[in-house]
Amino acid sequence: MPASAEQAGLERWLSRAAADPAGLPDAGYVALLGADGTALERLCALADALRRERVGEEITFAVNRNLHPELRFRAPERFSELLVEAWALGATEVCIQGPLSPATPRDGALQIVAAVREVLPEIHLHAFRPAEFAAAAERLGLTPQRFLERARDLGLGSVPGTAARILDDAIRARLSEGTDPPVARWVELIEIAHGVGLASTATMVYGHLETPDHQVAHLRTLAAIQDRTGGFSELILMPIQPEQVPPVLAGAVRWADARETRALHAVARLMLSGRIDHLQAPWPKTGLALAAELLAGGADDVGGILLDGTLDPGAGPEAGRSLGLEQLESVAAALGRGLRQRTTLYGDPGPERREALRRGSPAPLP
Repeated sequence: MPASAEQAGLERWLSRAAADPAGLPDAGYVALLGADGTALERLCALADALRRERVGEEITFAVNRNLHPELRFRAPERFSELLVEAWALGATEVCIQGPLSPATPRDGALQIVAAVREVLPEIHLHAFRPAEFAAAAERLGLTPQRFLERARDLGLGSVPGTAARILDDAIRARLSEGTDPPVARWVELIEIAHGVGLASTATMVYGHLETPDHQVAHLRTLAAIQDRTGGFSELILMPIQPEQVPPVLAGAVRWADARETRALHAVARLMLSGRIDHLQAPWPKTGLALAAELLAGGADDVGGILLDGTLDPGAGPEAGRSLGLEQLESVAAALGRGLRQRTTLYGDPGPERREALRRGSPAPLP
C-alpha cells in the first residue's frame, strides 16, 4: 500500500476511534498498532484523553515487596523479617510468585498464606499464578476452586494474572517449550479465581514471536473474560525480557522498540475502554523514561515501587529494582499530574501507610 493510502487509512481509523474507542473491528486496531510519526502522536493523545475521562489526572502507584515462596521454607525467620520490614517502609502488598519444589509440604501454599497472615494480618497478599494454584490444588487433591476458597478464607487477597504470555497455543508452546497450559486452561483457571471473589491482573508479554493480529486477539480474549467476570483490576503489558526467551528462539525474537510499546499501550486503552480502567506503565520492564511516555499516552499507573529494603535486597525476583518516591514525584510534575499511593485494588491506603512511605522511601534507582 502506498504511504499516502496507508496514512489516509490511519486517519480514518483514528477518527472512528475518537468516536467509539472500543468499537473498531480487528483490522482497525491492527492498523493503529503500526502507527508512527504524527499518527502515533495522535493515537497516544487520543488514548491519553480517554485515560483522563475514565480515571482522571492522578498517577497511581502501590508499595509492595516481591518474595519467592521457597523463602518461607528455606529461611522462615528471614521471610517474617522481610514482611515486617516491608510494612515499616510503607508497603500495602506482598506479592508471592514462583513454583514450590516437591520438598515443600503438600499444603505449602496454604502454609504461606497462613504465615503471611500471622506476621502481618493487615497486608494484602497477592499470590499464586494460575498454573501455580492449579499445582497447589493438585498436590492436596483439591479442585482449583476449592483450593482458592481455602486460600481466600485464610487471607489470600488476589492472584497475579501472569503467565498469560500471548493467548495463542502455538506461540505459548514455543515460548515455554511446551510447559505452558493451553489457552483454554489458562482462561478457565483465571475465571475460577474471579468466581471465588479473587481479583487478578490482566497481562500480556509481547515483542517476541507474535504479530499485531495476535496482540489484538489477546486483548479481545481479555475483554471477553472481563465481560463474563469483571475480575480484572488492571492491565499490564510487558515487553519480553532476555531471560524469558528459550535459547532455541534467541535469533527469532524481534524485541519491541519504543514505537511498538507506545502504540500497543494506546491501542489497549482504546480497546478495553469501559472494561478495564487501569493501565500500568511497567517501569521495571521498560525503564522509567519510556514509562513516563506511556503515562502520557494512555497509562495511569506505575505499579509497585518494589521495595528492596536493607535486610536482603536479593530476596525478590525484582532484586535491585527499586523506585524512589522523589523520582515518581518528578515524573508526575513533568507531566503536570498528581500522584497518589494506592492499594492493590486501587483503594486508599490511609495516612499511616503514606507516612510510613515518606519516612522510609526506598533508595532511587542508580
